Amino acid sequence: MEPEHLVKEYACGPELLREAVVGLQDEHLDAVPVPGKWSIRQVICHLADCEIVYADRIKRVLAEENPTISGLCPDAFQRALSYDQRDVGNELDAIQATRRQITQILAQVDVERFQRTAVDSEDGPLTLETLLERITRHIPHHITFIQEKRSAMGVSQTQ
Repeated sequence: MEPEHLVKEYACGPELLREAVVGLQDEHLDAVPVPGKWSIRQVICHLADCEIVYADRIKRVLAEENPTISGLCPDAFQRALSYDQRDVGNELDAIQATRRQITQILAQVDVERFQRTAVDSEDGPLTLETLLERITRHIPHHITFIQEKRSAMGVSQTQ
């Protein structure tokens, strides 16, 4: 996908996520209707934390020469960062603000700079374009799990 289109798709993620959780009450956000899986609140907190991590990665690739970036352990973040207590509205706002800022930065980036690289501690060399593709797909990937949870609870998207 061309970087310009990828940036536009990236910018749409927060609205897709807000639509996926419309009408949910705290009991829905905290329910675990699929055994062994996170609640919707936990998923949203995970997405917000990953946005911040990826924003840092994107900025570092643009500002530094071939920086080393490290992975994150989602379960460690979930255990240590109070996912069960965080306000979903604040998390959605953080996602939107982060994507708005990064979208503005990326809109100024020449197409060649999307090939700048970082070295991921787990995956090796990655381009800015690859990092952007990964974070762009992250919200839609998790929306499928949110929809699965809604369905398991019998809560339709229109409620």
